[in-house]
Amino acid sequence: MPKPPLRSEPKPVGAAPGPAPAAPLAGRVTLRTLESWALEGKAFACLTCYDATTARWLERAGVPVLLVGDTAAEVILGFERTTDMPLEILLALTAAVRRGAPHALVMGDMPFLTYHASTGAALRNAGRFLTEGRADCVKIEADASFAPLVKSMTRAGIPVCAHVGSRPQLAGLRGGYGSAGRTADEAASIVGDALALERAGASLLLVEAVPPVVAAEILAQTRVPLIGIGAGPACDGQVLVLQDLVGMSDTPPRFAEPTGSLGAGLVDAARSWIDRVERRDIGGREYVLPPDEDRAFEQALRDSALSRRTPCGTRFWKRTRGGGT
Repeated sequence: MPKPPLRSEPKPVGAAPGPAPAAPLAGRVTLRTLESWALEGKAFACLTCYDATTARWLERAGVPVLLVGDTAAEVILGFERTTDMPLEILLALTAAVRRGAPHALVMGDMPFLTYHASTGAALRNAGRFLTEGRADCVKIEADASFAPLVKSMTRAGIPVCAHVGSRPQLAGLRGGYGSAGRTADEAASIVGDALALERAGASLLLVEAVPPVVAAEILAQTRVPLIGIGAGPACDGQVLVLQDLVGMSDTPPRFAEPTGSLGAGLVDAARSWIDRVERRDIGGREYVLPPDEDRAFEQALRDSALSRRTPCGTRFWKRTRGGGT
């Protein structure tokens, strides 16, 4: 018997936008929401996020999925590799994003070696993302050999997003980051990985840096929502590192086209602040003492020989009372 359609046909690439821009999230986004969108052929956006303030603004923009990625090692902590991401810090960042975006689906990215040594350790660490980090699911970089682990996590009630294709945590084996699935054998292997991980119970799939034809084959053979990054436009969802999107990365990957220039904006704002400080024109509204408190303050200063004799006190008196500098 032929396999029934898994999804509605996605909207064509470059289709005209809808009648209105995205609105702030009205209700909680769940895995069931993403499944519904995937079946409808509705594409959804995902961005990395690492703090409550940014999460609040992204949720106001209507971004439904926030990934607290191990890329924080690079863009937040200043390391050169994602493998340097400490678990405890990423748990704290995940909880911060949840507090900032209570309606978005929050995905916690399990760092290097937090799910590789043993099933027991992996379950404990993944469980902490759900309990301490308040995440909706965890993401692990995986191939078919991780199917038993995904099955154990699912059995324990931990939703898993299985990340296939290019896997940054393996960069040490290749001498750096790169694409995947660019030979027939490797492409077929990635499709097989996705199928095995879905069968093991993965709630979501993520495929990175593969030719679009590889992502299209995964879409054709799987039912769970598929998120892409550098894998072509046909995936159910699309994720980017926020700093790559908004123009704060010096060397973004080839698949990340910036749509903003916040880096340059920060430089301009900082230079303006430097200039204002040097001109003693800091702006804003000053705090003032009520008239009776101001008079009492002056009397207290006159009565205090110490405040007039110390250099700090003298300098303060002159600058605030019109005595010059």
